[in-house]
Amino acid sequence: MTTPKFILELREKIGHDLLWIPGLSAVVLDDHNQVLLVQRADNGRWSLVAGILEPGEQPAVAMVREIHEETAVEAEVERLLGIESFPPAAYPNGDQIQVLDIAFRCRPLRGEARVNDDECTDVRWWPLDNLPPLRDEELRFIERALSPDETPYYIT
Repeated sequence: MTTPKFILELREKIGHDLLWIPGLSAVVLDDHNQVLLVQRADNGRWSLVAGILEPGEQPAVAMVREIHEETAVEAEVERLLGIESFPPAAYPNGDQIQVLDIAFRCRPLRGEARVNDDECTDVRWWPLDNLPPLRDEELRFIERALSPDETPYYIT
């Protein structure tokens, strides 16, 4: 994931200290029971389309932007899946982060899925019954997106 300019500027001031990151994740589902996944350039693993909310952006607008930037697919947000914070993590360079993730269910409108930036090396639609290895939280997001219960998830 390319580091946004505002985070680089913050890092100049705070160094490697813990930084709260507003993250976004999308479960983009088509009409053929497939989910749109990207293969990340930084670690080679398959993941949901994800990104970072820029200052001043609305989350749903930013999610649509991220989907298009990474996959060339134009999409719309259907509903909020949930909001949760993930445990703190550290990058190899020592930068510490903690992500507050806002997850959405989205649907494609138009566009052929393809690599559209330098953040991923492959983009493809995956059948829900034959997914590559994904992180536990990504599998939870997909499960929520498929659930008839549209109540957003949050921890109380």
